[in-house]
Amino acid sequence: MARVTAAVVSPLRAFLHAENLGGIVLLVAAATALVWANSPAADGYAEFWHQQATLGGGRVGITLDLGHWVNDGLMVLFFFVIGLEIKRELVVGELRDRRAAALPALAAVGGVLVPAGLYVAVVGGGEALPGWGIPMATDIAFAVGILTLLGRHASAGAKLFLLSIAIVDDILAIGVIAVFYTDRLEPWWLVTAVAGLLAAAVIRRIGVASPWAYLPVGVLVWFATLESGVHATLAGVALGLLTPARPVAGRDVLGSLERWLHPVSAFLVVPVFALANAGVNLRDGALGTAFGQPVTWGIVVGLVLGKIVGIAGVTYFVRWRRWGSLPADMHHREILGVGALGGIGFTVSLFITDLAFTDGAVIDQAKVGILAASAVAAVLGAALLLTAPAGTGAAAPSGAQDQHRHRTEH
Repeated sequence: MARVTAAVVSPLRAFLHAENLGGIVLLVAAATALVWANSPAADGYAEFWHQQATLGGGRVGITLDLGHWVNDGLMVLFFFVIGLEIKRELVVGELRDRRAAALPALAAVGGVLVPAGLYVAVVGGGEALPGWGIPMATDIAFAVGILTLLGRHASAGAKLFLLSIAIVDDILAIGVIAVFYTDRLEPWWLVTAVAGLLAAAVIRRIGVASPWAYLPVGVLVWFATLESGVHATLAGVALGLLTPARPVAGRDVLGSLERWLHPVSAFLVVPVFALANAGVNLRDGALGTAFGQPVTWGIVVGLVLGKIVGIAGVTYFVRWRRWGSLPADMHHREILGVGALGGIGFTVSLFITDLAFTDGAVIDQAKVGILAASAVAAVLGAALLLTAPAGTGAAAPSGAQDQHRHRTEH
C-alpha cells in the first residue's frame, strides 16, 4: 500500500511545486504583456499577435493568426494536462473516495453557480450577458503560488482542498465551454473526431503503452475538432481522460506524461498564453471607462464575492449536514481564505473571454475585470489565511480524522 500512496503523493507534490514556480513565470508573462500593450510599442503588440501563419497545405492546410495558434493550438497541451490530472484524481487520487470528494466537489459547484448568478444579476442582459462563464474559473497556478508563499500559514490540507476544488472546477468549465460556447457544428468533422478517440481507445485496449503511438491519432482528433466547431482544446481534455491511470505493461503512462508535459505547460504554454492575452490597453482613460461598464463589475463581483460565498458557503453547509469532511489537518478558519483564493480567475477566465465576446472593447473591459478581481482575491485570500490557524487538525470531525489516518497508515 505504501507504493500506492507514494504513487499518488509524489505526482501531487511535483504538481504543486511546478504550479508554484509556474505561477511566478505566469505573473511575469502577464506583467510583460501589460507593459508591452501600454508602451510606445503598443501597436507592435497587436500587430505581432495578428500575424498569419500556415500549417500544412492544400485541403489540410490551416491558416490562423498567432493569437489563435496559441489559443486553439498551443493551449491544447494545457487542456491535455488538465485531462491527465482529472483522470489521476478520479481513479487513484483524492476524488476516488466519494466521501473525500463530496466536499470539494460540492464546494466547486457552489463556486461556479454563485459567481455566474451574480454576474448575470449585475450585467442584467445585453451584450455583456454571454460572459457569464468568465467568473466561474479558478487559476490553480496563481492560487497555489499564493498558498506556497504563505508557508506555515497555510496547511497542506488547505492546498489539497483548493487543488481538489480547482480540478472539479476545471471539469465544470470544460463542460460549459463544450455546451455553451460552441457557435457552429459540422457533424462529419465531429464524427471524425469521435472516430479518432475510439481509435485511441482501441490502441489503449490492446496494451500499447508508448505515447508516440498516439501522436498521429491525437493530431487527427485535434484537427477534426477544430473543423467541427467544438473548441479544439476539448480534444486535449478528451485524450487526457482516455490515458490509463494505472500501469500498462508495467509502465506508468499517465505519470510519465505528467512528468514530461506539466513543466512544458506550466513554464511555456500558459506563460505564452498570458503574453498573448493579458495585454490590455489601460491608456487614455480606458481603465476608468472599463470600470464604468457592467461587464467589468460583473466579473469583479462574481470572482471576488461569488467565489467566497459559493465555495465557503457550500463548504460550511456540507460540513454542518455531515455530508463530507475537510482534510484532517485543515482548520475550519482556512475555508474563507481558500474561497477567496478561488477568485483568482486568470488563465481559463481569459480563455472564455475570447469565446464569449467578439467586440474588442468589451473584451478589454472583461480582461480589466479579470485582472482587478484576481489581484483583489489574491490579497484578500492571503489576508484571511494569515489570520487563520493552520495545521492544527481541528477542522475535521473525529471520524474523518480516523479515516484519514487509516488511509495513511495503510
